[in-house]
Amino acid sequence: MTNNDVLRRLRYTFNFNDQKMIALFNLAKLTVSREQISYWLKKEDDPQVVNCTDVQLATFLNGLIVDKRGARDGEAPQPEKRINNNIILNKLKIALALRAEDVIEMMSTSGIRMTKPELSAFFRKPDHKHFRECKDQFLRNFIQAIDTKFHVNRPEKFTPKREVASERKAELPKKGYQTAKPQASKAYINPKATKATGTTKKSKIYVNPNATKAANTDDEKPKRKVLKLKPEDIWGK
Repeated sequence: MTNNDVLRRLRYTFNFNDQKMIALFNLAKLTVSREQISYWLKKEDDPQVVNCTDVQLATFLNGLIVDKRGARDGEAPQPEKRINNNIILNKLKIALALRAEDVIEMMSTSGIRMTKPELSAFFRKPDHKHFRECKDQFLRNFIQAIDTKFHVNRPEKFTPKREVASERKAELPKKGYQTAKPQASKAYINPKATKATGTTKKSKIYVNPNATKAANTDDEKPKRKVLKLKPEDIWGK
């Protein structure tokens, strides 16, 4: 892994912006500009990418330790002039306050099983007989395990109260163009009309006073007279 690759991965994991990156370098007594950081974080195939040196990456990791664990009494640790995967692994372990059991458990999620003696071999001095070199694959999987355990999501965009108030004000209708509430039209009432009693009045039928009263039964009706003849009146005697 390159120093730039380590820097990019850690920036993504902890969601550091440019100001935070500059502050981490300042904690380790190194002043950097935003342009420098942007050049370090460019992709490897970008023609404008600038290699991050060992001293610069070591300084960044020292600033990360101070940010996560606090500054120690006395002089600030000096960055290494030459850095390797073992030193990066050790500085990340210190910054995140990881115990050996934590590292072993984190690596198991990447499918790598190891024991405590195997892990402690990474942190021994190079001249120790049990020293073990940390390969790129192990360091890459370790940084990936850090991302899985400590990944910081990007915070939601904050909307100031003034903007919220202006948006609500824009939703309201403009003054002078407010639509009045529809009012029910009042029905016209004739003041001379009588008050309704709640029941419908039946109209009176006109009756001719000169007309004779109709008979209610068939007996009172005038009967038609029928002429009755005998047979001898018709045929003779």
